[in-house]
Amino acid sequence: MDHYDAVQALHKSLPSFTPYVSASLLPHIALVLLVSTFALAFYFSTLPKDSVPIREAAVASLASILGGFGVVALFCTVGVNV
Repeated sequence: MDHYDAVQALHKSLPSFTPYVSASLLPHIALVLLVSTFALAFYFSTLPKDSVPIREAAVASLASILGGFGVVALFCTVGVNV
């Protein structure tokens, strides 16, 4: 029980959590990331087909990463903290 009391005292002495990115910026970040995802998806669909699809894979990967972070920012905006 003494260990629990020590951990509880340590927990109470720590400063409160402050996020790196302000919550008021999350809607704007989500908008920018998701709009750029849709723009890259349109660009990906209009690329000429190459025999070695390096450029296609790069554009699709970038769009996927931006879309993932955009969805997380959108979820955090509406209160679903992931």
